[in-house]
Amino acid sequence: MILGHMYHMSVIQKYKPLDTDSTSGEIFSGSYGWCSPTALYERSCEAHKHRGNPSGLYYIDADGSGPLGPFLVYCNMTDAAWTVVRHGGPDAVTVPGAPSGRPRSAASFAYAAGAGQLRAAVGLAERCEQRLALRCGTARRPDLRDGTPLSWWVGRTNETHTYWGGSLPDAQKCTCGLEGNCIDSQYYCNCDAGRNEWTSDTIVFSQKEHLPVTQIVMMDGGRPHSEAAYTLGPLLCHGDKSFWNSASFNTETSYLHFPAFHGELTADVCFFFKTTVSSGVFMENLGITDFIRLELRAPTEVTFSFDVGNGPCEVTVQSPTPFNDNRWHHVRAERNVKGASLQVDQLPRKMQPAPADGRVRLQLNSQLFIGGTATRQRGFLGCIRSLQLNGVALDLEERATVTPGVEPGCAGHCSSYGHLCRNEGKCREKRRGVTCDCAFSAYDGPFCSNEISAYFGTGSSMTYNFQEHYTLSENSSSLVSSLHRDVTLTREMITLSFRTTRTPSLLLYVSSFYEEYLSVILANNGSLQIRYKLDRHQNPDAFNFDFKNMADGHLHQVKINREEAVVIVEVNQSAKKQVILSSGTEFNAVKSLILGKFLEVADTDPDTRRAAASGFTGCLSAVRFGRAAPLKAALRPSGPSRVTVRGHVAPMTGCAAGAASGSPARGLAPRLAGGTGRSGPADEGEPLVNADRRDSAVIGGVIAVVIFILLCITAIAIRVYQQRKLRKENESKVSKKEEC
Repeated sequence: MILGHMYHMSVIQKYKPLDTDSTSGEIFSGSYGWCSPTALYERSCEAHKHRGNPSGLYYIDADGSGPLGPFLVYCNMTDAAWTVVRHGGPDAVTVPGAPSGRPRSAASFAYAAGAGQLRAAVGLAERCEQRLALRCGTARRPDLRDGTPLSWWVGRTNETHTYWGGSLPDAQKCTCGLEGNCIDSQYYCNCDAGRNEWTSDTIVFSQKEHLPVTQIVMMDGGRPHSEAAYTLGPLLCHGDKSFWNSASFNTETSYLHFPAFHGELTADVCFFFKTTVSSGVFMENLGITDFIRLELRAPTEVTFSFDVGNGPCEVTVQSPTPFNDNRWHHVRAERNVKGASLQVDQLPRKMQPAPADGRVRLQLNSQLFIGGTATRQRGFLGCIRSLQLNGVALDLEERATVTPGVEPGCAGHCSSYGHLCRNEGKCREKRRGVTCDCAFSAYDGPFCSNEISAYFGTGSSMTYNFQEHYTLSENSSSLVSSLHRDVTLTREMITLSFRTTRTPSLLLYVSSFYEEYLSVILANNGSLQIRYKLDRHQNPDAFNFDFKNMADGHLHQVKINREEAVVIVEVNQSAKKQVILSSGTEFNAVKSLILGKFLEVADTDPDTRRAAASGFTGCLSAVRFGRAAPLKAALRPSGPSRVTVRGHVAPMTGCAAGAASGSPARGLAPRLAGGTGRSGPADEGEPLVNADRRDSAVIGGVIAVVIFILLCITAIAIRVYQQRKLRKENESKVSKKEEC
């Protein structure tokens, strides 16, 4: 009922007007569909992703400005934007045995969207799939003697299908049958083998025109003691065929042509464009006297013009900055019997009311020209993308493949969407869109914005090796220089976030094969201290930054930027100080980076030694030294491990979790995230492995002890109560005897 109520409200809101012309009182439709750059409802999760939205629940409106309402989905933002449509059917269906040929199970699956909405969403997607996990014991025979299938499923169009898992329709094969690896080669599904053991089939439905699954029926072939169970997953779709559908116009005389635009009473046109030229026609359609046209008239002007028999009418949007900056700009033009409107990007919407007693029908009879005109003059040079007329997307790429002077697709998306890649992530071009390369970021996720955090227990440490260690004699200093000269630094950027209540603490230590080092510590009073030793023959430069007590259990961010002898330290994105080094400007032969406790500190200063012996207990996140991200290398390994972990280090969902609570110390204990971690003896040094099991065992043990203590206390209390009650009863009996 809640979903139904939300759906009803969303249908009403979809057609809520955006603007009212205060002068004329005319109201334009202003639907919240895809055409609007300020839309409440995007057409797909792909569109939500390229607005920079994270994973979560969103409404999508698959038909744009069409009549269908929006509906609620979960958008899973990974490298692809997956649309997840869940069903309201049973999570798991158990199929008991039954007499031969009779239905054993018939389960129906309803979705929080209508058939039309599902059809539009699936049709818009590049790929859709739905998974069925089937387990069976002494399962059915493949069919009856007359060849009647014993199981089938029903798709979106109410048609019955007997194929299973990625096979072609009517093939009656599971995925193992297609791949030729079923447990019995006589059958095309594992569950058809009828063995006296539990077997399984993983089935993937991927024929878009049949999805989603709305019903599954299973019958029995008379095999005694047979049973089965299955789980149907949600409908999964990714991609948006219209969002990146584009064409590049390379000459002023080139254009694409389509059938005449039928927008007699209502015309709704929207698209993206990018260009470097000062003018050009985006779209034109002519009639005998009527016409409709959209064009870039000047570098800062987009004009929408038309004539329905009342004389030419123009609406122009002017921008304070040029449109020919080779970035994507969004255009939406509307025309109806009440007037016309034009909006470009987020600029103010311009409107023009229609004459009170004029003609209203737009009558066009020629072909629709995209990127040019019928006269082949004033053609557009650049790219047009995601063109829709009255909610219908035009396939520009298909037409461009057979048109001289026009190429399918467009390059250069990073100029418009590169800002979505954060925290040193790099925008990379794809054929359809962009991706964020997080290789040199301390974060991960589709936008390099997911914090990578770890809880460090008492005595734990993590060591990141910049290069292999070579054991060399004292007389081989020249060889050391030769081996490690590529890791000599004159500048570095260091970032980290942390929460702790322990002092002294070692936040970060970077060592060198030449006994040079950098240490970042919290002193006994919680102040931040940094030491650079860039010359083995000099004492380190020591700097004390009395910003505040930073061992207060709250989240703190530290950024250190060194350019030769100049070091700038920034704390919590506000307090900033600059210091000058005297011990040198080159950090030579960098060896390793250490987080937490370590004992090999003979060549360091006393304060660093004390902090190193104490280590770090609390949460560290987003640690980066130049291009090295040790937490990411440990928790999200993508190649040979450079990281060694000692003691208890566990992944967390983020150091910020719990930091806003009333007690600063709350949340310092690990909140485990998915991923890898390690918990082991402090004297072992191994690559990071799974820590979740030991953490769960420890938590379970603590809970068991607490429950046992509570039970003991309860038993003692009951025993004491019973003894007191018995004593009172005895005293009462003695009193009565004395009275007698």
